[in-house]
Amino acid sequence: MRRIVLIFSFVICHVAHCAAQAIDVDKELNYCHRQVTKALQALQPYDFTMMPRNILSDDGKRTKTWNCRKAVAEEWCSGFWPGILWMDYETVKATKTKGDKSGASISADSLRRVAEGYTDVLKPLAYRPVFDHDLGFIIINSFLKGYEQTHSEAYRRIALAAADTLATLYNPKVGTLLSWPRHVKDYQGHNTIMDNMINLELLFWAAANGGCPLLKDIAVSHAVTTMRHHFRPDGSCYHVAVYDTLSGQFLRGLTHQGYADWSMWSRGQSWAIYGYTMVYRYTRDPFFLDFAQKVTDIYLKRLRETSDDWVPLWDMDTSDDSKFKDASAACVVASALLELCQYVDGEKQAAYRSAAIKMLVDLSSDKYQSRGKNVSFLMHSTGHRPAGSEIDASIVYADYYYIEALLRLKAQQ
Repeated sequence: MRRIVLIFSFVICHVAHCAAQAIDVDKELNYCHRQVTKALQALQPYDFTMMPRNILSDDGKRTKTWNCRKAVAEEWCSGFWPGILWMDYETVKATKTKGDKSGASISADSLRRVAEGYTDVLKPLAYRPVFDHDLGFIIINSFLKGYEQTHSEAYRRIALAAADTLATLYNPKVGTLLSWPRHVKDYQGHNTIMDNMINLELLFWAAANGGCPLLKDIAVSHAVTTMRHHFRPDGSCYHVAVYDTLSGQFLRGLTHQGYADWSMWSRGQSWAIYGYTMVYRYTRDPFFLDFAQKVTDIYLKRLRETSDDWVPLWDMDTSDDSKFKDASAACVVASALLELCQYVDGEKQAAYRSAAIKMLVDLSSDKYQSRGKNVSFLMHSTGHRPAGSEIDASIVYADYYYIEALLRLKAQQ
């Protein structure tokens, strides 16, 4: 019996090792650096108040560079571009790349200055009244990524202030943060969206880094309440949960960006996987680890049933004949699985890691990488299909989670 167990363990490890050999992480990180260099060349002279957002596949101008939006306006994606720059800086700094006079490669020092420029412009958001839950996305991806690389005390203080600002959205009667204050009348109640799980990281981080300890309690409350009401029995999630603002009673679950109220919107499920994995990182409560596996397992099951590769359709229940993919969801899940696999053992560990690598292999193919077509890393993401927005596009958050996943895999290797 012991011999059978040893053989089985060897097979699992061998399969995981072979999968790891299927992607050259350094090669793909170098590709990302080349694309960043090209993007920065196109963005000169830099206007740090304008953040890259997307490159549309149906753009009449056939542009190859980023469409930008105002950084401190009502733009939820403002943190992703500085985050990409900080992660590219981490890569270049580690390889001691000096850049070259031809401009084909930007140096680490130059990258840091540009990353600081795009990060610093976001500072006012930490101190003004909060617009919505996406303040977490913005600060985590810019100031916290910058803090990881610089240990700047100024960045720490700004992130702590932003966490306090984000916490003003918490409704103790409901037990969650209000996601969209502007949509309370539309939904006739306190709305919480699955994306909000990612923003909890700012609260957890702040509580562990000199902020108010109650911020962790708020984050845990949000995660538990969301677990109770935001999911179907099989572990798939609604995009939006609506609660009575006064009593806190759960009213209904529905979609905003998915195909239908009952369907599995792929990126929404990816937020759940990433979010509950992160919650376990900060709490080490097995309750959250078990749930992270549940929401992951239904995603992987449905992915294999509905997709011809490891990149999902934009919604796993869509009847849309065009079958648009969402590379961004695959990037989020790949990054999350490379963390989640470190918290489990045996067959589960091997399965999660292998799935993440297979996702990165597909994403790194000529089918999904932009390469010479434009300056982003990836193509074929879907932003908001029901609204007809960012369909089959290059979107900045796909690139963010792609390079984050590559860096996580490199750290494990």
